[in-house]
Amino acid sequence: MPKKFLEELERRGLTLEDALLDALSKVLNLDPEIIAESRLELAEKYLSEGKDLVDRDPVQASEKLYKAAEECVKALAIHLKIEDVLKSVEKRGRWTSTDLERAVKEISKRAGKQFLISWGEASYLHVWGFHEAKLDSESVKVRVEYIESMVEETKRLLRAH
Repeated sequence: MPKKFLEELERRGLTLEDALLDALSKVLNLDPEIIAESRLELAEKYLSEGKDLVDRDPVQASEKLYKAAEECVKALAIHLKIEDVLKSVEKRGRWTSTDLERAVKEISKRAGKQFLISWGEASYLHVWGFHEAKLDSESVKVRVEYIESMVEETKRLLRAH
């Protein structure tokens, strides 16, 4: 991938995987359920990578675990057809923190408050574990179960329909 593309993705707060998934979804005109399943697959990948990094690199582990949670939110927003959020994302061309928060509130109405609580722990990892680099391995480890619960709830909801 050209360096300028990667720099622009980073500037916009996007990952290469996220940009590719969005672009290919549009080009291939994929069924939204395939996109939701793909996002779940990314969530599982990030969860596994995060768990593997906890003892060696709590900063990167925090970010991978947050990304797992973020992918769960995106997958469920698509699956549950949270149209106001999806239209905002489509119009802007990317997800914002506000979009994620709005989706989480709606998902929690359907999935229960544990999803909202888990999202709070994921956000804590993102800010204090990744951006501020203030969490040690033990502080990250105690939050892994919340991210695992989001991934499991996402699986359950995607496969229930």
